[in-house]
Amino acid sequence: MNGSEVHLIFPQYRKLSNDKSFYKILSEKEFEEIQIVGSSVITTKTTATKYPEIVRIKDMLECIAPFESITEVRFNSQIKK
Repeated sequence: MNGSEVHLIFPQYRKLSNDKSFYKILSEKEFEEIQIVGSSVITTKTTATKYPEIVRIKDMLECIAPFESITEVRFNSQIKK
């Protein structure tokens, strides 16, 4: 094992910088998303099976722009809207 490896504890929480999508990352291949579209809230669950989806989750976990880290409380507050 490489000494620089980091083992994440799931779930992890992220959002887009525009506050329109919020993510609960359940594993390196699965996440739940809350999208804010106008006054509607859309929730989806995604299981990554293709390379672009896997890379997207990796970017989320690494907080590569436009993804930002948030708390569980912030994520859950979007569900209640």
